[in-house]
Amino acid sequence: MPGKPPLLFDEAFLRKLERLSLVARRARSGYFRGERRSTRRGQSVEFADYRNYVRGDDLRALDWNIYARLERPFIKLFEEEVDQTVHILFDASASMDWPPHPAEHHKWNYARRLAAALGYIALANHDRLTVAALSGDAFTPWGPERRRRSIHRLLAFLSDLPAAGQTRLVPALTRYAGQTKRPGLLFLLSDLLTPEDLRPGLSTLQYRGHEIALLHLLSPDEVTPSLAGDLQLQDVETAARQDITINATVKTLYRQKFDAWQGEIEGFCRQRGIHYTLLTTDRPFETLVLHFLRQRGFVR
Repeated sequence: MPGKPPLLFDEAFLRKLERLSLVARRARSGYFRGERRSTRRGQSVEFADYRNYVRGDDLRALDWNIYARLERPFIKLFEEEVDQTVHILFDASASMDWPPHPAEHHKWNYARRLAAALGYIALANHDRLTVAALSGDAFTPWGPERRRRSIHRLLAFLSDLPAAGQTRLVPALTRYAGQTKRPGLLFLLSDLLTPEDLRPGLSTLQYRGHEIALLHLLSPDEVTPSLAGDLQLQDVETAARQDITINATVKTLYRQKFDAWQGEIEGFCRQRGIHYTLLTTDRPFETLVLHFLRQRGFVR
């Protein structure tokens, strides 16, 4: 397995995250679909933070003292207004550690960068964030946190995580659903390369009240293999070996099987109201994040 990727969380990447958070701050009202805000007035609520004024905001929430000092309008945020819950779960199995040499299209690096970007946007908007790595039939959690200053701890958590072994997604998701008390918007990042039927795990999360965004993450060569000839393939999770001759006929059959498998997953998600997106790691990362969030109304 590759070591900690040197460019995963460098300054250039952090600057990209900062730009994403600025976009999210301008769209704080309803930035996540399914967001629930308190409509109660006159209650005793705890002050949480400030954000930039956006046209249409309630002027009663303006901090006039800050405006007089900085000549810029800021809105006061209170605990009841910012207490949106976000969950980011990602598959930490050995199949995510692909291709075998660290590269731009490396799934594990890509998944952690995507988790970091989504997490940063949530923290920048003071949402209650929990991140969890799924491994075996359990999970390793980080959070819940909702303060922007927690981002460096989140980056350290993501950077230190290995991708190894097998992940049994259904029991891991079921266990997570049973141990989390607050449902919310839940991102699941995985290559879904598991022999088990994923549907019971997703159904359990929905039953618990989560709104699910399934990000199906694959490398380009898993969608369209470039291998050819007489080969011995080895499963990176089970170490099982298989001798095979790869030719044009085999590649055509593979693609047919892949399309049927991917289509079945997408069809189930559409039927159940789960947001499904197939992501390949050859897409430019920044373009992917901005397109994904804007397409689904997460950023305006």
